[in-house]
Amino acid sequence: MRKPFLGRIKGGVLLCDGAMGTQLDAHGLEAGECHEQWNVLHPEKVMQIHTSYLDAGAEAVLTNTFGGNRWLLERHGLGEKVGELNSAGVKLARSAAGEERYVVGDVGPTAEFVFPLGTRKEEEFVEVFGEQVSFLAEGADAIAIQTMTALEELVAAVRAAKETGLPVIGSMAFQPEVPGKGFRTIMGVGIEQMVRRLEEEGVDALGANCGTVDIADMVRIVRQMRELTSLPILAEPNAGRPRLVDEKTVFDQTPEVMAEHVRALVEAGASIVGGCCGTTPEHIRVFAERISQR
Repeated sequence: MRKPFLGRIKGGVLLCDGAMGTQLDAHGLEAGECHEQWNVLHPEKVMQIHTSYLDAGAEAVLTNTFGGNRWLLERHGLGEKVGELNSAGVKLARSAAGEERYVVGDVGPTAEFVFPLGTRKEEEFVEVFGEQVSFLAEGADAIAIQTMTALEELVAAVRAAKETGLPVIGSMAFQPEVPGKGFRTIMGVGIEQMVRRLEEEGVDALGANCGTVDIADMVRIVRQMRELTSLPILAEPNAGRPRLVDEKTVFDQTPEVMAEHVRALVEAGASIVGGCCGTTPEHIRVFAERISQR
């Protein structure tokens, strides 16, 4: 049996999986299709992705539920399927991980903004996230709120997730460092502001994923976070900075190039290491090799 999640991440580096979205693309997802609907339409392909990461050495997999909140699902005409799609996602991940490895319920942004930038009230965000995480809690070991750019939305998601009683991870997506301003999200949130607020909200871990930074940037982000907090830190870099090629966003940093920075990422203070957009099972395999060499 696996240890409790918090005990595990405090006892050594936990290797997570890599990208789900770009792997779904590679398995035939069409542009505009709902990622989460594949949990019920093509469960065997989602299971194959989870299994490939676990076979590569990942000790934890994230559920295919990143866009599984009601507001995003409504854009696909699936607003009434929140329970079905999130429950299916967590069941697939648990089936792949078994009882020895970990399942992390994946929660992403809603594409809405808190008033006055948008029309939604903070209480509405808490309600929408609360609905989603209630289903993820059926089988997950922890909840990871990822790729957030607005602090108000992240805080609302954290508050909803904490109601499940599971460990909660809060992660934001940063842009490349600007001299004199440091790393910030597209909504202008800096590292210190994020860390202080999330500590106040009582998260169990925090970190960074995705964004427009690469793994070398992520090392510096993690180092700055570690100077500000003793909490476990999650780091999930993309496979390089995104580039537009023939009107398509690509992430083409090789596993070998990324692997050169993995030890530095851990030495900077990362407790949970994985990959985001563009990373593959092969990336995770070489990550596992570098972590085991420490």
